[in-house]
Amino acid sequence: MKINKVTLAVGVMVTALSTATFAEIKIGHIYPSSGALGAYGKQSHDGLMLGLEYATNGTMMVNGEKIVVIEKDSQANPEVGRSMLEEAYADDEVDLAIGPVSSGVAMAMLPVAEEYEKILFVEPAVADSITGANSNKYIFHSARNSTQDAIASAKAVGKPGVSIAVLAQDYAFGRDGATAFINALKGTGATVVHEEYVPTTTTDFTASGQRLFDALKDKPGKKLIYTIWAGGNPLAKLQAMNPERYDIEFALAGNILAALPAYKQFPGAEGATYYYYENPKNAINDWLVKEHYKRFDSPPDMFTAGGMSVGIAVVEAIKKAGGTDTDDLINVLEGMSWDTPKGIMTFRAEDHQALQSMYHFKVVVDDAYEWARLELVREIPASEMDVPIGDMKK
Repeated sequence: MKINKVTLAVGVMVTALSTATFAEIKIGHIYPSSGALGAYGKQSHDGLMLGLEYATNGTMMVNGEKIVVIEKDSQANPEVGRSMLEEAYADDEVDLAIGPVSSGVAMAMLPVAEEYEKILFVEPAVADSITGANSNKYIFHSARNSTQDAIASAKAVGKPGVSIAVLAQDYAFGRDGATAFINALKGTGATVVHEEYVPTTTTDFTASGQRLFDALKDKPGKKLIYTIWAGGNPLAKLQAMNPERYDIEFALAGNILAALPAYKQFPGAEGATYYYYENPKNAINDWLVKEHYKRFDSPPDMFTAGGMSVGIAVVEAIKKAGGTDTDDLINVLEGMSWDTPKGIMTFRAEDHQALQSMYHFKVVVDDAYEWARLELVREIPASEMDVPIGDMKK
C-alpha cells in the first residue's frame, strides 16, 4: 500500500503538536490529608496551589508546559511517607516533589530524593536535622527551621533575670527546637531552669506541669514556660493548673489560627511566629489574604503561607533553569532569592536552608476576632538571625 507523503507529513506534525500540547511538569505533593496533622497538610496544599497560580498568573503553565500536581497521603507516618515519595518518583515520574508536614516523615524521605536523584522541597517540616548530616544536595528546605523559630523566640522573650522552663514533644521537632532555643538564649541574660520532654500522644499534663512549676516557683524575677508543640497545644491544660499562684507566665510561639482562641487567656504575652496574616506588609501577602478570604471565607494560616512560598519558588526556579533538569534546577536554586508572602526569602547555597524573616508579637484580645491577635512588635529580619550552617552531604 502506498503512503501519501503529504498525509505522513501531516500525521507527524499533528503528533508533534499533540506532544507539545500535553507536555507536563509533574509535581508530587506528599502530605497528611487526615489525622492529627491533617489541618496542617490542607493548609500546605491550599497554599501550594495558590502559589503556583500566583507565580504563573493563573495559567498553571511554565515555559509552555502545564503544571500537574499529584497528591499523596503520607498519613504522618515515616514508612508511608517514604513509600509515597518512592511511588511519586518511580511510578508517577514526577519532576520534583514537595512535603511533608512531620519532621519524622521528612527524615525518612531525605534518602529517597538522593536515590532517585530528584529534588525534594521540604515544606513545612522544620527540624534542623533536615539540612544536617542525613541531608543531601537534592533537598531544599523552604520552611523555616527550628533554630529560626528559637532565635526569634529568644529575641522576643530573652531578657536579663528571666527564668524559663521548656516543655517539648519528644521527637525531632521538639528536641531540635528546644536545643536551638536554649542555645539562642545564651547572651540574653535569661536562664533555662528545666527541660521537659513528653510523648506526642500526651493528653494529661499534670505531672509534667507540676515539674515545670517546681523548677520555676522559687526563682526571682520573671518566670516563663515555653512550649514547643505541633498539634493540640497543652497551654490551656497548664493554665488550668493555676500557674499564676507562683507568678508563672507563658512565652508563646506562633500557631495556626485554630489554636489562637486559647491565647486569649494570655493578653500581653509575647513570643515569635513564622507567620500571622496581618503582619507581613507586601503585595504578595495582600493577594494571598484577599484570595483566601474569597475562596475559603477565612484568612490564610501559617502553613498556607509556607505552601505558597514553595509554590512560587518552584515556578521561579523552572523559569530560570529553562526546564526541570535536576542539575540545572540545583544550580539555580542554590543562593536563589525570591518574593513570598513573607517578603524576600533566600536558599542558602551551603545547606539549602531558606533564610527568612520572623515576627515578634504581643497577644491582643479583640472582641471582633474569634482568636487572639498576634500584634506585630517588630519584624526580625534574616540578617539578625545567625542560623548555623547544616552539614549536609554534597
